[in-house]
Amino acid sequence: MRSATYLPLLAGIAAACSITRNVKTTFYGVPDNDPAGSDAIAYSCSARGYHAGGVGTYNDPLTFASKQGSGYRQCEIVYFPYLKKYIRNEDICASCSEYLLCALSLKTNTAEWVDVFTGNSQNGGAGQVNCENQLTPNAAQTVIRDPATNLEVDTTPLWISGTCNTGHVYHNNNAANYCGGNPNPNPTCQTGCSWAGHCTVPSPERDGWEQAKHMSSVGY
Repeated sequence: MRSATYLPLLAGIAAACSITRNVKTTFYGVPDNDPAGSDAIAYSCSARGYHAGGVGTYNDPLTFASKQGSGYRQCEIVYFPYLKKYIRNEDICASCSEYLLCALSLKTNTAEWVDVFTGNSQNGGAGQVNCENQLTPNAAQTVIRDPATNLEVDTTPLWISGTCNTGHVYHNNNAANYCGGNPNPNPTCQTGCSWAGHCTVPSPERDGWEQAKHMSSVGY
């Protein structure tokens, strides 16, 4: 759902790539979009208009949502080593926030959250939501900003016709293989037993993280 019309930002002067670490990753799709059963997104960044999609190439990046006011620019294309896909900031995830525990314990505001779109305009129901949960990694991921446009890409859909392609995620894929430049010196939120929140945050907050639902309404 959109409450205003947004225009894609024009590309500025090319910058060297950089690595953002401590990125929490979740997935959403038509079944748990807002409104549910819709592929509507907040920003029109391409000929697709206000519809989520993409295959993951630089010319057709996959939709991702971030919290309003996040570090990502509207319609920004980044490279996501965990999926070997380019993804574009096209939507708002109202329930996505920086890791609460990390922010409290490390007093940092640098951790980010990406909510990546799966599937297409078809509603895959509970099976698709289960797939999203299977795709969601416990470990923190990395995002490459201002990436080269010719990095390797896996265009396999994450969810298609009832099939969940969990074999097309790349755990421990080293971001330095794609950007040898300027990794952000962010402190880590990891504890060694997956998410810090899984280990020490009280159940209501932990469950809220694990079952975060995507919302794309600016008013939420």
